[in-house]
Amino acid sequence: MNPSSFLQAFSGTNTVIPVWFMRQAGRYLPEYRKIKGGHSLEEMFLNPELVAEITLLPVKKLGVDAAILFADILSLPAKMGFKIRFVDAQGPVIDTPIRNSRDLQTISEFTGMDDLAKAIHMTREGLPAGIALIGFAGSPFTVASYLLEGGSPTSFSRTWAFANAYPQAFHQLLQRLTDNTIRYLGLQKEAGIEAYQIFDTGSGVLRPSDYAHWSLPYVKKIFQSVKLPSIYYLKNASHLLKLMDQCGSDFLSVCQTVVFGHDPILAKNHHGVQGNLFNGLLYADRSKLKEEVLDCLLGARPYRRYIFNLSHGVFPDVDPDALKLIVDLVHGFDRKK
Repeated sequence: MNPSSFLQAFSGTNTVIPVWFMRQAGRYLPEYRKIKGGHSLEEMFLNPELVAEITLLPVKKLGVDAAILFADILSLPAKMGFKIRFVDAQGPVIDTPIRNSRDLQTISEFTGMDDLAKAIHMTREGLPAGIALIGFAGSPFTVASYLLEGGSPTSFSRTWAFANAYPQAFHQLLQRLTDNTIRYLGLQKEAGIEAYQIFDTGSGVLRPSDYAHWSLPYVKKIFQSVKLPSIYYLKNASHLLKLMDQCGSDFLSVCQTVVFGHDPILAKNHHGVQGNLFNGLLYADRSKLKEEVLDCLLGARPYRRYIFNLSHGVFPDVDPDALKLIVDLVHGFDRKK
């Protein structure tokens, strides 16, 4: 079997830079849109055959070095008793949000994960040799903010209100989500994922002191507990990078707010580095896109362990050919020159 350049990157033994994209199994692919035309997102997430098919699509279309499981960061709380709908053009809607400390008593332990295990097994069977399967979960703070806001956080006003009115209950919620996330990722590991990423799209709004209090201890516990190659993605990371460096993951995935090759913390950190082409550049003309990809690759040269990715996810209307161009450029780049 061909070795996985993605997994080799965790030890720095890869000869080719691996590349995958956040949200690579999604709406920009015409094959995905065709499937989506006959199913709701809720139905798709619960259908192992569709999950496997969608997870494999970008591997076949783009030649990426890893597949990431088709799921959502709210897939876990949906199994914990929260009523969650995914509305086109709006995003997730939580019909049973948390509004006060009493609501914590209604949160159940997650159940019914057989569909996820089956999806992982089916995906592994369909993966080409040398392609790794990534599992994932949302960070406790990020998931908590969705459950408190009732959907995608914008102002985080309900989150701040709850955290200040019920500080002990807020930590109880974060701890409950942490414990369930550890179990959730453990089940993914048993089913066959080979690495995992924690998506923390919410904690970047925090001050360093609040991040150290409300977010870092919980993601740190997850990385200490789930022993697999691991990646921590933090959106809007630049002001938190010094603390992020303490999370315990194998790789730090950073957004466009961090400049490769110039950040002193990344230069000294013991983690691998993942990222960080600004996803807005997926709309640039091909010559500009090539220039920016090369700039990102050159900036990452000082990092012994490196995986190419975007600053955040692929947009729904991006041309798949732009992503294929990036894959080919990354695979053809010689880090030693």
